[in-house]
Amino acid sequence: MSYAHEDDKYGHVTRFYERLSHEVGVYIGEKFSIFRDREEILLGQSWKERIEESLDEVTFLIPIITPLFFGSPACCDELQRFLDREKKLGRNDLVLPIYYVDCPLLNDEEKRAGDELAQAIADHQYADWRELRFEPFTSPQVGRTLARLAVQIRDALDRVQASEKKEAPEPDAGVTRRLSEDVSVPLPPDIESMIESTEHIPRPTAKTEPPIRVVDPMHHGDHTTITEAIEAANPGDRILVRPGLYREGVVIEKPLEIIGDGDPGEVVVEAKGKDALLFKTTMGRVTNITLRQMSGGYWFGVDIAQGRLELEECDITSHGLACIAIHGGADPRLRRNRIHDGKQEGVYVWENGRGVLEDNDIFGNAGVGVLISDGSNPTLRRNRIHDCEDGGVFVYNNGQGILEDNDILSCVAISTGGNPTLRRNRIHDCEEDGVLIQEDGRGVLEDNDIFGNACAGVMIAHDSTPTLRRNRINKNGDVAVWAYAGGGGTIENNDLRDNAKGAWDIAPDSEPNLRRARNKE
Repeated sequence: MSYAHEDDKYGHVTRFYERLSHEVGVYIGEKFSIFRDREEILLGQSWKERIEESLDEVTFLIPIITPLFFGSPACCDELQRFLDREKKLGRNDLVLPIYYVDCPLLNDEEKRAGDELAQAIADHQYADWRELRFEPFTSPQVGRTLARLAVQIRDALDRVQASEKKEAPEPDAGVTRRLSEDVSVPLPPDIESMIESTEHIPRPTAKTEPPIRVVDPMHHGDHTTITEAIEAANPGDRILVRPGLYREGVVIEKPLEIIGDGDPGEVVVEAKGKDALLFKTTMGRVTNITLRQMSGGYWFGVDIAQGRLELEECDITSHGLACIAIHGGADPRLRRNRIHDGKQEGVYVWENGRGVLEDNDIFGNAGVGVLISDGSNPTLRRNRIHDCEDGGVFVYNNGQGILEDNDILSCVAISTGGNPTLRRNRIHDCEEDGVLIQEDGRGVLEDNDIFGNACAGVMIAHDSTPTLRRNRINKNGDVAVWAYAGGGGTIENNDLRDNAKGAWDIAPDSEPNLRRARNKE
């Protein structure tokens, strides 16, 4: 791999090759080491000599393409060396570029035609990393892309080794990194399919990258506080926040992207007497930041009052109100966050709040994990909701919602006109009933696993009328279904076996209100 030293000033390229090396090791079943000159060069051996030897030992070069790459004589020399090798061997697959930072030299056809190396890069397949470089390495998109590259490297290693067994002795598959002003790490083999194969090689095209503002508490960026950067930013700007503790409340009133530029937990916002994050604009994105509301009072960890905020990979807690509030018709996307140890709810959705919550870990809150009310209708998928003192999910006062494929280690409560849809959830290990439906609660429960709860699997009371289909309600401490006080509904095609006190406990005033069919008892 070849790249300019300055492009790795904050370790981003280093993390990239380390993650790629690890992924390859996972798929080949052994350690895939990266040669480090300072650690492995013999005493007295010239590093330049060792690099030259290593370049002769490897077959493929992965250049990290940035404007600085073309300004580095060492990088250009290495690229030219591999291009010459391609020409000598009659091949066009020895250079496998990763397009890392937008380069006008590559995008402009006229400029490209006047630069032999830029034209050569344009003639090769390349992996476009220009947007992914802003994503944390915990992002599933980055993880999937790295895994795909690793599989392709593994397959290419097999092809190269098979070819070499037929044609020549097997060469040293060493991987070299040069730690000097410009860094070179040749990685082995043919990964020409590292991007989706196309019949014709696409030419590089310009990406309109948003203006970037850097926040650094050590005065090494454009601003020292996030608030200062937001005030100076124009709508659509991207703000990169370097590691540090920022004692401020962040208010977003214009469309912006705010990215924690460090490992998880390194960028921390702590607020007292205000929300840690208040969002009240149309669109925005916040990722990889720890948000803490520290002072208590009538403040949230994150208050989403309107629009669509994409909140991803964040760690959120509140000593005041809920960790996250969604209201006023807001329609955010919350993905892969840790929402925990709040003094009230984990997530509170009210006043026609919407949103999609996916793959979050919601735990340790003093209230319920997720509270839905007042006509709100969020979608919850693949979340893990556990260890919240007042229960897992509570839907009331005409709240709705779609809950799919969640793991809920606590009860689900539905009341006062609540009408959610629950599909394929695991609702288990609650210290009371698994699902409580009362006071005119409704809802549709399909294909859920409701098990291991201390009392009944499902309780229906006070004129509630839910529909239960194809659920597995087993191994609960009381009956599978308990109905009383006029509770009714439709219960069909469920597995109600293996509960401590049988399948049913139906009070006389509920019997006429229940429709039961084809249940396994």
